[in-house]
Parts: sequence; C-alpha cells; structure tokens
Amino acid sequence: MSHPLTRVLTLLELLQSNARLTGTELADRLDTDVRTVRRYMSHLRELGIPVEAERGRHGGYRLARGYRMPPLVLTNDEALAVVLGLLAAERLGMGTTAPATAGALAKIERVLPQALREPLAAMRQTLSFTANAVVGQAPGTGVLLALAQASRAHTTVAISHQSWRQEHTERDIDPYGVVFHTGRWYVVGHDHLRDGLRTFRIDRITSVTSVTSRVDGFTAPDGFDPVAHLNATLAQGPYRWQVEVTIHGPLDEIARRLPRSAVTLTAQPTGVLMHARAERLDGMAHLLASMEWPFTIHQPDELRQALKTLADQLTAAAQRRPEELPQ
Repeated sequence: MSHPLTRVLTLLELLQSNARLTGTELADRLDTDVRTVRRYMSHLRELGIPVEAERGRHGGYRLARGYRMPPLVLTNDEALAVVLGLLAAERLGMGTTAPATAGALAKIERVLPQALREPLAAMRQTLSFTANAVVGQAPGTGVLLALAQASRAHTTVAISHQSWRQEHTERDIDPYGVVFHTGRWYVVGHDHLRDGLRTFRIDRITSVTSVTSRVDGFTAPDGFDPVAHLNATLAQGPYRWQVEVTIHGPLDEIARRLPRSAVTLTAQPTGVLMHARAERLDGMAHLLASMEWPFTIHQPDELRQALKTLADQLTAAAQRRPEELPQ
C-alpha cells in the first residue's frame, strides 16, 4: 500500500465501512501518520466527496450523511456477499416489478477488477440450488419501501387495493410488519375499513400515501408477531378438507418437519395435535407417511382410506420385480 493513490482509495473504503474513525485509527489502518491522513482527506474533498471532520480530543472523520458516492469500493468478501445475495433473492422470488436484480449484477460485474470479475462470473454460472426456483409475485418498489417505512415509523397509510376477485377498494391501514413468504410479499396490520387485523398481498396494492389526519402514529399490539399471524392466516385458507391428527412425537422436531403456513400445532399430553386444511387427501397421506412418528387420525375418515390406498401402492412397489416389467 505504498502508492498514495492506493492509500486514498483505501481511506475511502474505510469511511464507507465505518460510521466514524479517528485520525489515529485511520493512520494505523493506513500504516502512516495523522498528518498524512489529513492530507488524504483534502484529496477526497477535492474530488467532491464530502468528508466531515469532528474537532476535539474524541473527534474523527466520517462521510456526510445521505451522500451517494459514485465510486463504491468493495472488498473481495463484500463483493462476493453482494453477488450471492442477489442470486439468492432472484432464486427466492424476492424481486420487485423492475428488473433490479439483473441490473445490479450487471453494474457490479462491470466495475469489478478482472481478478475478481472472473471468479464471481464462474460462481454465478456454476452455482446450483437444491430447492426449486420460486416464481415471485413482484410488488412495486415504491409500494414496498413505503409500507416498510410506515411500519417502522408507526404511521397510518392509505392504500389502493385490488382483491383476487378484481374488487378495488381504498382503505387506511396501520402496517405492523412486512413479510416475505414463498415468492410473495405481504403486509400485516390493522385495517380501518374493516376495523380488524388483516393481511394484504403487496403485489395487489397499487399505491401508498400518508394519512395526514393521523399524525400521532399508531401503537402495535404488545408482542405482535407478523410472521406468526401470516402463518396462522394462510393455514386458515379455503380448503376442502379439515384435518385433525395427533402425532405422537416431540413438538420442536415435528414443527421443523411441517410447513407452518399450512398447519397449526398444539402440544398435548399424548403428543402434538395438528390442525390442517387440505385440498387433496392423497397429499396429506404422503405428508403423514413421511413422518417418523406414529399418529392417530381424528378427522376426516376419508384420510384413513387415502392412507390405505398409499399403503397398497407402496406394497405393490415393494413386491414388484424387474423381470415383471413390460418388455
């Protein structure tokens, strides 16, 4: 790091990565003295990068708040983290309506040095996932950010919402939290139109505006968990069959094996009581058969026949020999 330009760029990277550093700390990082650090700060200011200095014994240097620097300096580890994060978000369906992921990847790869560009390109081209890609329901970027900001600030917002029946409504909501689940974004909060707790898919919200008549903000219920509420809401969806089964095993391990968005689990003296809804009982039969613990069916009786049918299929498969296959 003997070249002055290299030290100036390293100084810029340090200021990006830290909220504030003293002159002594910067001198130690750059292997130089405080006087030289001050000179490098002058070089950055000459380039139009606003560096703020705090005087005094405990003073230091920092970049001006809100400043967006054209040269974004990343270490190898940071660049890898960003690329992997973008690839994972694309795989999980976490994108927004604009092709932001592809654009961000292209910009990062364009400015990377050749020594780092090639390994990251190889990572992108050869990386495989064990899980299937999720086709996301992309929300508008502005809508998503506005709801997140209102949730953090506890401010009521007005939304334009279109239901799955194509019914359009205008309503005020107190957003308690934003949740991403299997390719879809949701906002959970108090709906003033219905005067109750509601969950909305964000891709069905076309606009979000502040409600100026409610300037004091709202207070979310103590201990409210948006994720738990969303899981419980999805588990109550309109399905054909109501399923109730006691699984004779430990709650924690059973919970890790079952999709919490489709079932509710309650600890019982004899095991774990599972309530679920299902459109097809053959799928529920496969799910129960994959569990390593015994279970007792409470309802519906038709689930017993679905399990018997599955058992017959498995028995036939176990008894079938290669010579019996059609030629």
